[in-house]
Amino acid sequence: MKTQGIAVIGICAAVYAVIGRLTDLGLTFIGVAFWPAAVIPAIFAVLYGPWVGGIGAAVGIFIRDMLFHGNPLLSLTAGVTSNFAMFFIIGYVSRRSLTWKKLVLSVGLAGVISAAGLLLPTFLLPEEFASVTGLPSWEIITVFILTVVVSLSVTAVVSLRWSKWRSYGVGSVIGQCVGAAIVAVGVWGYSQFFYSPTGYFTAPIQASLIPIVFVWTFATEIPFVLLAGPPVIEACYKAFPTLRSQRKTEEKAK
Repeated sequence: MKTQGIAVIGICAAVYAVIGRLTDLGLTFIGVAFWPAAVIPAIFAVLYGPWVGGIGAAVGIFIRDMLFHGNPLLSLTAGVTSNFAMFFIIGYVSRRSLTWKKLVLSVGLAGVISAAGLLLPTFLLPEEFASVTGLPSWEIITVFILTVVVSLSVTAVVSLRWSKWRSYGVGSVIGQCVGAAIVAVGVWGYSQFFYSPTGYFTAPIQASLIPIVFVWTFATEIPFVLLAGPPVIEACYKAFPTLRSQRKTEEKAK
């Protein structure tokens, strides 16, 4: 990796950690925070490549977690791994040309995964779902369905109206699905072995709650990545034209 890439990773990690800590608003669901800051490493992944976005996000989330809950093992289990995978995928896919066939398959797959994660706990395990959320199942179903539908609709609209952001939109949906799955399984796995009356988790998380964590993670991040990412990236290209030319050079070399 070039010296510039290493320097940018440091910048990405620092900005991500600070913005993440300032914007999480203290809102968490089974240990997973409300996370609009996800757009930060997504922008770096597009501008500087998947390795910069992935490593910068991994380091940044680790710093943020140390400031938030101070548990390095939990951060490495769920936060670092998921963030690296998520933003590496966004950076990688955004630099590829996608046909409409690939686009439909990718968005359709993401939609199926999201719907499955939503329907399993709410319909098959309504009592457990209500006991954890404190809300009727139909309210949560409505909110999550609207969020997922809006997210996938925005991807479709971006692909139709602004074809140059097609790959970014698909990469964001796929990356978020992978990252959310790692977070959900990672948090559940950690809670099975490291819990105590005074610990971060006072009891093991039920496996039936994995889909809920998945949907929460996906739904609270993807709108910010899809809506805020493109205008900021475009502004960066206009302010620093060399970024666009450098990206085109790298794409031609592949």
